[in-house]
Amino acid sequence: MTERLAGSVAPWLEKVSSSELNRLLRDSAASMDGRLMVLDADGKVQYDTFGQLCGRRLALEEVRQVLTGGEAGAYGIYTPGRAEVERMSGEAGADYVGYSAHAVRNAQGTLLGVVLFVSRVQRMMDSLFSVRRQLLLTFALIALGALILALILSQVLTRPITDLSRTMRKMGMGDLSVRTPVRGSGELRELAENYNAMAAQLENMDETRSQFVSNASHELKTPLATMKIMLETLMYQPEMPEELRQEFMSDMNHEIDRLTGIITDLLTLTSSDAAAGVLRKEPVNLSDLTVDTVRLLTPAAKKRHQRLTSEVQPGLELLGDRGKLNQILYNLMDNAIKYTPDGGEIHVSLTQEQGDLVWRVRDNGVGIPEEDLDHVFERFYRVDKARSRETGGSGLGLSIVRQMAVMHGGTVSVRSQHGQGSEFEVVLPKGGVQA
Repeated sequence: MTERLAGSVAPWLEKVSSSELNRLLRDSAASMDGRLMVLDADGKVQYDTFGQLCGRRLALEEVRQVLTGGEAGAYGIYTPGRAEVERMSGEAGADYVGYSAHAVRNAQGTLLGVVLFVSRVQRMMDSLFSVRRQLLLTFALIALGALILALILSQVLTRPITDLSRTMRKMGMGDLSVRTPVRGSGELRELAENYNAMAAQLENMDETRSQFVSNASHELKTPLATMKIMLETLMYQPEMPEELRQEFMSDMNHEIDRLTGIITDLLTLTSSDAAAGVLRKEPVNLSDLTVDTVRLLTPAAKKRHQRLTSEVQPGLELLGDRGKLNQILYNLMDNAIKYTPDGGEIHVSLTQEQGDLVWRVRDNGVGIPEEDLDHVFERFYRVDKARSRETGGSGLGLSIVRQMAVMHGGTVSVRSQHGQGSEFEVVLPKGGVQA
């Protein structure tokens, strides 16, 4: 606005037409709601709509910038005090005044003077301060809301971690039954689920260990107690008939053999657990191993008048541990011989099916009740405890079979009907364990 006014003032200022210039300044000052002055090239006021400063020089920075600094225009807002503000702008009680200066030049570009507009900016400054206060209040409310939201979110986000830490402390104190609540989604939920799964495995392992120790203690205690009774009988009955003494000695020898078998099986399972899948891997001709095992156990079957037959596909090889593979088949055949009545039949087969090597040991013995099928591979589990002890079984043979099969990447399963025999099946990947 000041720039356009300077262009309008130039012709009248150059012609020194005071009446027309005064009229132009009065009309413009009224429309602009401020005070207009025209200063000559020396900074002296020539025209003033207030009629107060004519003939006086104004030492204003904006005037200096235009007259001597070569600026086309300059603008500034000041707080020189209420008396000065009222003197310059005519606005009482105001603290701010604005100056806008613009050069007046003729057609040839010669500097003729300066148009100075003194604006009343108090209302504008009040509005700016009001906006600033509103913005500060808004920012304060936003910051407070963000802080509250951050606190809530931090509680929501850290609560699962706090619950997990509390659960871990309880577990560290021996309580393996504790579980952390599963909340939220994403990684924290997955962390809680994985931790609970790990805790369940640890609890199951602890229960299995406790049960194992309890069963092992019971199994070891039984033959020891039996031998103690027999020894005490021999000690306190020196006149015992020789035949009865020999019978006691034979029973004690049987109990020692059974105790030795239990300890051997326990050591086998313990070493397998400790090895955690470590095998002495080598190419094993499973066909020859099967034939050798059948030949080895044939006398035991003949002793009970059992018919032991085999069907072995030749040339089947496997990468694995020969000793552990032999133990798988030996335990299955030994069980079949023990739990098949005299005169029964046992059949062993080795075939290749869909890239896997499959052992099957089938008998027509006593069979396994349906309710026991899911437990026969558990340690110390016996279908018929009295009958098992009579045959010298420790309840660990099938557990060893499963352990050895798993170590070779295989599986073992059983199909049976009570009183109609059983069939155990071991499936081993043809490649064996990975090198």
